[in-house]
Amino acid sequence: MLRRPKPTDSEADLLREQEQFLTSGVPSAANVVRRPDKRRGEAGGGGGLTGSSAGSQKDVVTIDDLPDQLPSLTPAPPKKSRFKASRVTFEDEDAEERLDRHDTHISAVLSKIVVSSSCKVEPKLSSQKESAFYSLCVLEPPSVSGPRLVSGHGLGGPGSSRDTMRIHMENQAKIQEMSQSEILEEQKKLLSQLGSAAVDLLVKPKKEWVHMDKLEPEKLKWMRDLPAPRKKDTKKAMQARFDFSGSLIPPTEDLPTHLGLHHHGEEPERAGYSLQELFLLSRSQVIQQRSLALSTLANILSKARAGEFTSVLKGNVMATLLDAGLLFLLRFALDDSVEGVMSAAAHALKALLVCTEDEECLDYTFSWFHGLASFPLLPSAPEEEDEEDEELDESMKQTAKEKEERKSDHDVARQDVVKGLLKIKLLPRLRYILEVIRPSPRVVQDILDILIRIARHSSNVFCSQVLGCPRLMETVMSEFLPTSWTAPASPLPHSVYGFPLANAMKFLRVLATSGRHACARLLNSLGVRERLSCLLGAEPPELLLEPAEALRITTEAYRFWAVAAGYGQACNLYIDLYSALMKALQSVHQAVNPSDPFLSLQLQRVLALLSLLTQVTHTAGCHQELQAGMVSSQGEECLPPPEVSWGHVTGLQASLVGHLKGFVKSLDNPVERDCSLALIPAYLVYLEAYYRQLTKQPVDTLQELEQLTSEVLFPLFSHHVVQSLMKNLRSSSVVCNVQSGHQDPETTPNLPGLVCAGWRDRPGLVVPSSPFPLLTGLGLLVQTITGIHKGLSCKFTGLLLSEPVIGYLRSCSQASPTVSHNRAWLLRHEHHLLYLLLQLACKLGHSGGPEAVELGELKLHEGTPHHPSPSLQTVGALLREACVQLPSIRGCFLTHLAHLESSVLVSQDALLGRNPWINSHLLPELTGPILPSDWSFLPLISLYERAGVSEGGGLAVKELPQGALQVVTHCLQWLLLLEVWREEALKVIPPVAKLARLSCVFLSSSDLFLERPVQKLTWGLFRLHSRLDSLDLNIPPPGLASFQDLYSSLLAQYEAVSFGDQLFGCWVLLPLQRRYSATMRLAVFGEHVGMLRSLGVTLEQLSIPLKRFTSPPEDSLPLLRLYFRSLVTGTLKHCWCPVLYVVALSHVNSFVFSQDAAAQTKAALRTDGRYLSSCQVFS
Repeated sequence: MLRRPKPTDSEADLLREQEQFLTSGVPSAANVVRRPDKRRGEAGGGGGLTGSSAGSQKDVVTIDDLPDQLPSLTPAPPKKSRFKASRVTFEDEDAEERLDRHDTHISAVLSKIVVSSSCKVEPKLSSQKESAFYSLCVLEPPSVSGPRLVSGHGLGGPGSSRDTMRIHMENQAKIQEMSQSEILEEQKKLLSQLGSAAVDLLVKPKKEWVHMDKLEPEKLKWMRDLPAPRKKDTKKAMQARFDFSGSLIPPTEDLPTHLGLHHHGEEPERAGYSLQELFLLSRSQVIQQRSLALSTLANILSKARAGEFTSVLKGNVMATLLDAGLLFLLRFALDDSVEGVMSAAAHALKALLVCTEDEECLDYTFSWFHGLASFPLLPSAPEEEDEEDEELDESMKQTAKEKEERKSDHDVARQDVVKGLLKIKLLPRLRYILEVIRPSPRVVQDILDILIRIARHSSNVFCSQVLGCPRLMETVMSEFLPTSWTAPASPLPHSVYGFPLANAMKFLRVLATSGRHACARLLNSLGVRERLSCLLGAEPPELLLEPAEALRITTEAYRFWAVAAGYGQACNLYIDLYSALMKALQSVHQAVNPSDPFLSLQLQRVLALLSLLTQVTHTAGCHQELQAGMVSSQGEECLPPPEVSWGHVTGLQASLVGHLKGFVKSLDNPVERDCSLALIPAYLVYLEAYYRQLTKQPVDTLQELEQLTSEVLFPLFSHHVVQSLMKNLRSSSVVCNVQSGHQDPETTPNLPGLVCAGWRDRPGLVVPSSPFPLLTGLGLLVQTITGIHKGLSCKFTGLLLSEPVIGYLRSCSQASPTVSHNRAWLLRHEHHLLYLLLQLACKLGHSGGPEAVELGELKLHEGTPHHPSPSLQTVGALLREACVQLPSIRGCFLTHLAHLESSVLVSQDALLGRNPWINSHLLPELTGPILPSDWSFLPLISLYERAGVSEGGGLAVKELPQGALQVVTHCLQWLLLLEVWREEALKVIPPVAKLARLSCVFLSSSDLFLERPVQKLTWGLFRLHSRLDSLDLNIPPPGLASFQDLYSSLLAQYEAVSFGDQLFGCWVLLPLQRRYSATMRLAVFGEHVGMLRSLGVTLEQLSIPLKRFTSPPEDSLPLLRLYFRSLVTGTLKHCWCPVLYVVALSHVNSFVFSQDAAAQTKAALRTDGRYLSSCQVFS
């Protein structure tokens, strides 16, 4: 019996056993047969391989007694597919092509990233049935068999036979010259140089090596040379390919193969990896391939965030990767047991979530006015409505929390990436990596960046999840913010465990920004208070840290303390560390040495210190108010006064004013100019806080303010450097530059960002050449001191009337910026400056627009009936009365906006620096404007909703609420003022929306429109709106399905309560113009024909040219029949309805006398003789 081979058998043993098997004649257990290819039309033949084609065929293993199909386990009938019948297939259709066409695999998603045809790089090669590699690299089978080396066949090329003979003759001649002993000696040398395995290979007979005489070209074609890259003039799209650094490789680039960018996948002639191939490699069993793929994806994401692919690729790289499941791929890779793969996954996740330049911009603006506040990076996309809940009662509908829990991980991640990561347990995994694996410094920094981005997502909900994650905060505090440590052995230690990290402190600072409760928990429960004392009690060189890291960690410590002081917390540390703070303040000029290699870090540290002092001063200014409130509370719960009082901060002002004077003088020194411009805004913001909270008598302060103005402020804004800086107002403005020339980086709705990539290389609000921080600080201080000393207002006329400021304000008045995450955080700072400039203009008396001239005309011509201005000819008296009632109008609108009082108070506390009352430094979510665009119609709309609509949804006229007449009058007066003097303010409201809102005057009550003040104001507005050529009633007004529905309500109301009122009649006639839909005219002459008896508006009262009703001739036959019927039956008479009588008569006559002969014959055949005779009567 034959023995089975064993692992310990040598090669000689295997050859011997093979020889025994072949001589025994025993049939083999498996036979090699060739399966016919039906797609190529090959018929099934025998199992053997014949001819020269045998060498190029594939091997297929078959096993005896194995059926082709698996037997059924049960005698059940075959299952029919309900989908098979719905598919249409053809006999000659290729199954492979059909699968490719319906492929929804990840490769089909990722292949959508293609290179734009307008640039040098062309993406995406269209898929083919056979790859380009196969069509170019097919090898022909050999025509002869046998050894090719001896015959010289392996040399190839022209003249190979002559070279073969020449080499053969040379070898023969050399051997003949050698003696027998020399030949044996050369053989021994060759044998000694070869290994035993090579000797055995040469001496063994060739017949022992089975199948070595068969050539398999399919296994050798990968050894052929690569085909040439595609030519540059190609117009075909090609799949995007990237190198290991994440850069896009042009399809025409011919890179050398030693770079490792060529492989045996699709398009082997092209270097680089596609997104599809990187996804496949990231799940490879080879560790190096997984790490390399994840690192390459991280580099691609970083470059996509920087906007490098916007102009060269079709499609959004980040959106495509997220749709393909990148989030779950990275989450799975974080669970990899290999630390290298886990590290690469953490780096890729950081590249996906975090934009480093966004964080740099937020840190840069931290010391600005309200710079510590920020918007939550929460997706603003609306939640999808659940169709299953639409038909359920309110009690049966699921709550928002239940719907969120019911969603799958994919659905949550598709709407919100950060929320999806938390749902798939990212925080516990990050804690495990930090606590147990203890990775390299780069991975630690990446994880801290990820935690910072999660903390920026939204308010207390997400921060409570971070704070509540088991052992996460304890690990961060103990490992990366220790209270004691030893000096590192090298500037770049192999481990950052046991050393304080700036990113860890920044993570805590962002958490504290979410709310005062989270900040108090960090200070008291997690020991941040002790860390602040440890880090800020000594100078940076004394912290036993690398110099740059020491500056970063102390800067972040100051910023965290400033956030806490913004809530009125941690102020006792100010008393404990007062000497250290004063020491740091006194060394400011030495710290900002222009020759210091860490100058930028030194500047950020000084700015953070000034921000801290500003917040402490605000808190100290509230001490007296809270103390008085506690005394008068009589045991009721109230806010406790802070530990720091006004007496603790009064000594800061003199020192900081001295610093400010020095920096203003330094503007003349080109070396120190940039440092001075960076620091002066923070000093101005501090002085504004000091004088705002000042509790001394104003008499003691007036001389001090005059001295400050003459010695500091006036020299500052009149300095040539500041004047030159102000010329950049328009170029740096976000409001004026809605359409910027730079390419925006890639963003996705479910992962919003600030889009600050490349901010240093283009003009903007944040760059050093921007005048906004300086002018905002100066405007704040000017507003405060002019409120205390009224006589100083005239000193700053030159600031307001300067040419750059006037040009900037004109540009802003003509701009319409959009609000989004990437613009809102900048618009907030610019709006501060605009507000301050307008406040200064009001104090200086430089206010007024077109109304100023016309108001003068009203006073001059008060007793005369004629006015030169066209607007005054129509509504002059109404405007004069409205101007008198402006205070009452303001009170009316404030009453209707009372529901926003809580939001206004929160904003007011932040503006005035009432820190103990502030609950969060996170700004409201970007859910849209706080007021609708048609807020000026709000009193009318609310009155209609209360009195004009019944519970069932129909029209129900009820008794007006008390004071409704006065409310409607004030609203109409305000609208009249805006229409005449501020028409630009109402341009955002479509004319059809204005008409629909004003219709509430008639729909809210049965007699409101009959009141004399309402009549006069509505007449004035009607005359203004009836002349608008842009009024398009075919557009549905916002909030309504169509204007026709509203018009039907107006007609019903007119029939019920109008009593032939001329104003209501004009309102009803306005939509009956020829240019509007015939549906409304059909409604009047069909369903509401009875109103024609009371619609007695004359042509003079209408104030609309009659031609708009009669031209062009009516072409609606149903409407013409109704016109004719009303005229014949006497329903429409000139004495009852003059306007529509003339209109109907004109259209009927035009129809009768403008028809050609054929049309008249056709009409005659369809009508009777009485119809024709009646037509002749009217003709």
